[in-house]
Amino acid sequence: MANPEHLKILKQGVAAWNQWRLDNPGITADLGGANLSDSNLRGADLRGANLGAVNLRGADLLGADLAGANLRMAANLRGANLGAANLRAANLDAANLGGADLIGANFRGADLDKSDFTGAMVWGTMFGDNDLSG
Repeated sequence: MANPEHLKILKQGVAAWNQWRLDNPGITADLGGANLSDSNLRGADLRGANLGAVNLRGADLLGADLAGANLRMAANLRGANLGAANLRAANLDAANLGGADLIGANFRGADLDKSDFTGAMVWGTMFGDNDLSG
């Protein structure tokens, strides 16, 4: 369950969210289980955030920083724009990335076990230190 205060700040927009993150570096953002479908999260600082089981279907995450974020347990990123997003070392175990724009995204070291990339656009996407066998 997402922290209601964190969700309230995010709904104020990316600028307010990023400022809150700067002002509160020791707090782990908890948005787990939230419905953020079709949200504009361009450039959002989501580093290390709990985004487990969050619905990001159709969300715009262009240039968002999701390094070390937890997107575990079938996070729905179907059709999301993750172009140039930083997902380095993110946990995307069983995430649905079908049809997502992943052009230029950085997945180095990310946990992609059982993730679905069906129909995703992956040109220029950086994979390294990933196990894509599942």
